[in-house]
Amino acid sequence: MIRIKRVYDPPAKEDGARFLVDRLWPRGMKKEAVHMAAWYKEVAPSNELRHWFSHEPAKWKDFQHRYRVELTANRAAWQPLLEAAEQGDVTLLYSAHDTEHNNAVVLKAYLEERLAGKKRG
Repeated sequence: MIRIKRVYDPPAKEDGARFLVDRLWPRGMKKEAVHMAAWYKEVAPSNELRHWFSHEPAKWKDFQHRYRVELTANRAAWQPLLEAAEQGDVTLLYSAHDTEHNNAVVLKAYLEERLAGKKRG
């Protein structure tokens, strides 16, 4: 199962392997406090896309499309996450305040689609 969670929320047993999926380190967090298996900066949206989106809900639909295009072009960035999800529970950590409009939401759906495709084919 793939979950998403704010990096500021405390870790839980059901999180499984935890991976930070933001390009920037979360404000105010010490590395020792994050409790993660790895930080995958390259799976995050490009700086250009991140700045363009600026967490504006009105741009959400376009952001999702543009981010999926970036993901499709960068399989090496998300492949380790897919492999981890095939082995067990994973949690994608993000730092955005908006829990509905952020890259982890899109990445989770993207990875789940690939997992479903592997199971079918």
